[in-house]
Amino acid sequence: MENKEIFLVDNVKCNGCANTIKNNLSRLEQVYEVQVDVDANKVEVILVPGIEKRQEIIEVLAKSGYPEQGTSSMKHVVKSYVSCAVGRVNGE
Repeated sequence: MENKEIFLVDNVKCNGCANTIKNNLSRLEQVYEVQVDVDANKVEVILVPGIEKRQEIIEVLAKSGYPEQGTSSMKHVVKSYVSCAVGRVNGE
């Protein structure tokens, strides 16, 4: 049985954002897969069964500029544009 966490986040604008989110979350131990739905601002993370990392994932998302929906600040918006640009460069 898979262990899936779903996060609704702010500031996801394009595939550059999605690339950054995938890269940052994939670096976490015991993260098996990351999927990003740009249109729905939704991040799905599949973890090794029995592992709980929700708070750590929330922190990584916020530091990247993609906090939980409704909690975005100007700092998050600015960071998301930087993360987006990095994701576009690294995604090509």
